[in-house]
Formats: sequence, C-alpha cells, structure tokens
Amino acid sequence: MNEVDLNRLRIHRNAESPGIRRQPRRWLWPVLALLAVGAIGGYFIQNPPATTVQTTQAVTAFPSSQFVALNATGYVVARRKASVASKGTGRLEWLGVTEGSKVKAGELIARLESRDVSASLQSATANNDVALASIASANTELADAQQNLRRVEDLFQKQFVSQTAFDDAKSRVARALAATNSAKASQAASKANESFARNAVEYTNIRAPFDGVVISKTANVGDVVTPLSSAADAKGAVVVIADLGTLEVDADVSESALASIVIDQPCIIVLDAFPKERWRGRVSTIVPTVKRSSATVTVKVQIMDLDARILPDMSAKVSFLTQPVDLATDLPAVAVNPAAIVREGTQAFVFRVEPDATVQRIPVTPGVKSGDVQFVAGALKASDVLVVSPSDGMKSGARVRVADRK
Repeated sequence: MNEVDLNRLRIHRNAESPGIRRQPRRWLWPVLALLAVGAIGGYFIQNPPATTVQTTQAVTAFPSSQFVALNATGYVVARRKASVASKGTGRLEWLGVTEGSKVKAGELIARLESRDVSASLQSATANNDVALASIASANTELADAQQNLRRVEDLFQKQFVSQTAFDDAKSRVARALAATNSAKASQAASKANESFARNAVEYTNIRAPFDGVVISKTANVGDVVTPLSSAADAKGAVVVIADLGTLEVDADVSESALASIVIDQPCIIVLDAFPKERWRGRVSTIVPTVKRSSATVTVKVQIMDLDARILPDMSAKVSFLTQPVDLATDLPAVAVNPAAIVREGTQAFVFRVEPDATVQRIPVTPGVKSGDVQFVAGALKASDVLVVSPSDGMKSGARVRVADRK
C-alpha cells in the first residue's frame, strides 16, 4: 500500500456521518428569555423603583407662636437723642469724646476758639466795674447833699439863711439822687452786657445735655462749627448723643392690621444681630400718622429688659401677642407641616428622608398647632426632611425621589 492510500485511512472527527443531519436547538432561546425575565423581576423585587414624593422640613418654633397676632419689622431707636452743637460760631479747638464715650449731663465735651468773645467779656467786666464806681461816687455825693440839706434846713428854721440857700440845698439833693439812679441804671446795663459776653464765652463750651453715650462724631478739631451750618464745609453739630436707657423699637405696621394693636400689648422682640435671643416688649405709643408711601403706621415698642448689647439702629422683628408669655418657660420645640403626620389609630408617625434616599418611619406625639405648623415630640430634630402626605403603602426602607420644586 502506498503513501496516498494511508492518508485516506485517517478519521475525520469533525465531519458529519453520512446520512445523519444535526437538528437546531430551538428550545434554548425561550429558556434564556425566561431566565432574563426572572433576573429582571428579582432585581426589581430586591430594588423597587423610587417613589416620587413632596418633602417638607422640620423647624424649631416657640410655643408662644400660637399667641402671635401680628409680626412686624423695625429698628432700635433711642427715644431721647440729640445732635449737640454750639450756639455760637467758631473753630473747634478741642474735642474730648469719641464714639462710645459715656457722658454726664453738663459735662464739657468740646470747646471752640474763644479769644474774641473772652476779650469782649473782659471789656464788659471793666465797664461794669466803672459803673459800680460811678454808683459809689453818686452815693457819696447824695449823702453829702442830704447832710448839707439837713444843716441848711436847721439854719433856715432859725432864719440864719435865706430861702434861696435852702432851695439850693434841696436842689443839690435832687441832683445827687438823680445821679445815683443814673449810675445804678448804667451799672445794670453794663451788668447785662457782662452777662451777655459771659454767655458768649460759655457758648464756645459744648456740654452734654443729658446722661448718655456718644453714638456719632460729626466734626473734628479744626472744623468750623456754626449753628445753621450755612458756611461752606461748616459743621452744624459736633456729636450725636443718645440715652441708651430709652431704647425702643420703631415697628412699621400695616394700617390694615392696626386694629390688632393696642397700648400696653405684650410683645416679643428678636434682633437680627442676636437671632437666638428674645426680649420682652410693650406697646408704648401708636404714632397717629399713616405713611402714604407704604400705608404703614409706626408703633413704638418699649424694650422691657434692656441689654448693653442692644444698640441704636439695629434691625428688629416684633411679634405682637394676644397674651403675655414667660420667656423662661417658652422653650423652642420641633414643629412640622401637619400634612407630614400619618395617624393609625392612636399612633402617629412621620417618614423621614435619609441621606441614602430611603425613608424611615419615626413615631411622634403631636402637640398644638401654631399657624401652618404643628408641634411634635419624638426623635426628630430641626432640619430633618419629611415626606408630605405619604402614600398608604409606604414603609421604612422604601426608596424615594424628591420632586422638583418650581
């Protein structure tokens, strides 16, 4: 047998046997489809699709908010405040205070140049001294004339002098008396001039009108100060002083809500500078004027508990109450939108949205309602995100997606 014949004897394993045809596996595709459907169903069973929900946030509120009749905004002002200036005109040569300085009534706080008015005072004082000397001279002449009249009258009674001599003696007394009265009048005029000059000197001394604190300085040493501030670059006032013991809040109240405000009505004051602190207030005055531009009325609220931290022109929020509250017991509590509370029989709970986009059922104890919120007790804290009007089938661990807010 040759080499060609041996190659023909090899077995071809991949070749199909003669007369035998392989059948296609048609059952495989339905099986794979069933497996895919099962896998997808199992995934959605283990990971259900997220439910779109509306959310709200838990907030911190005070129980006294249920007694709030009206809220308004305003500014802290001092009822007693003055722009202190000189009654005279001159250049400021000394200033003894700055912003924040505490002053007493009558205390010297600034002084103007006074050389010219001081010279006028010296001249007036000298004139007054001359007038006093003239009165002394006139009084001496009057005394001498009266003594001479008595002597002449005695001699006239004894007929030792003539009627003419007696009349001359009386005339002398009259002239001396007139000279005395004239000297007294001149002295009164010179005294008035001296007082005027002294006041002119005192006008250069600027004093505090009442006890208070300097809240603004409007002039510096070297500035010209004039009462009417009519000169170029002249200052009308040197400092502004406020009595911090008379601080109050000027709140703007809409005229449509004015019926809710009465004198002595209790209030709660919150300053923007100290948002976590509150002060008691009382309506002291309702200004009887309506601002046309804003249709508001200014209501003055007295601050009952004055604090050194409260300063003029601070922004403030005022809550007008229907009844007084004790701030010591009016402590903040958690409040939520009532629509977030779910009730099942005697139980109440909310669904809190967790950071992993799931919800957690949190039991709560509902309290009183105050406006648009309701106080609750439980394991909630302010800023927790809650589901509003959750569906009946919602359970802890359910995945949610927060709806877009427009």
